Amino acid sequence: MSLSPAELLPLMSYCFVISGTPGPNNVMLASSGANFGYRRALPLIIGIQVGGALLTFVTCLGLGSLFNAFPVLHQILRVAGALYLIFLAWKLGTMKVGDAAKPMTIIQAALFQAVNPKSWMKSITLASVFMPVGLSVPVGALLVTVTGVLVGLPISSTWALFGVAIRRWLDDPLKRRIFNLSMGGTLLVLAISFLR
Repeated sequence: MSLSPAELLPLMSYCFVISGTPGPNNVMLASSGANFGYRRALPLIIGIQVGGALLTFVTCLGLGSLFNAFPVLHQILRVAGALYLIFLAWKLGTMKVGDAAKPMTIIQAALFQAVNPKSWMKSITLASVFMPVGLSVPVGALLVTVTGVLVGLPISSTWALFGVAIRRWLDDPLKRRIFNLSMGGTLLVLAISFLR
């Protein structure tokens, strides 16, 4: 009940690349690290992994085939994800230094994965390309999901720590405002790209 090295290395490589490249989760992680510190970014880190794991698992069990059967679901997801990113961009862009802003909770971060097109793309690719041959579907889904979390967790932490690392340069309220506006702008660009 394991993955062969020929299956594991490509799976881990894909998870590393898709989890490490910029996207909505990583922008939010860097922003949360910069604005709140690592400890207060932990719920976001954990929520992303929990939501991503649930999404991957149910997609590997067969949910991903719904997108092939009903392409309109993909369009609905893209629009819902883009609208939520626009909302997050607005919140981040209008946040003032010293505001009693709160970082995302575990539940909010986990639920966000359901409308994050990049998370769906990752899950559908894992289900369609990396499911191991010769194992039952639930066991294969569990192995793929656990591998995704084991690779993704340190990457999420790294993005939050990047935010923490630049935090000292953001002590000046003007610099913090510029950073928040640029992170909000990045989320807005991602939202627009999802609508194309």
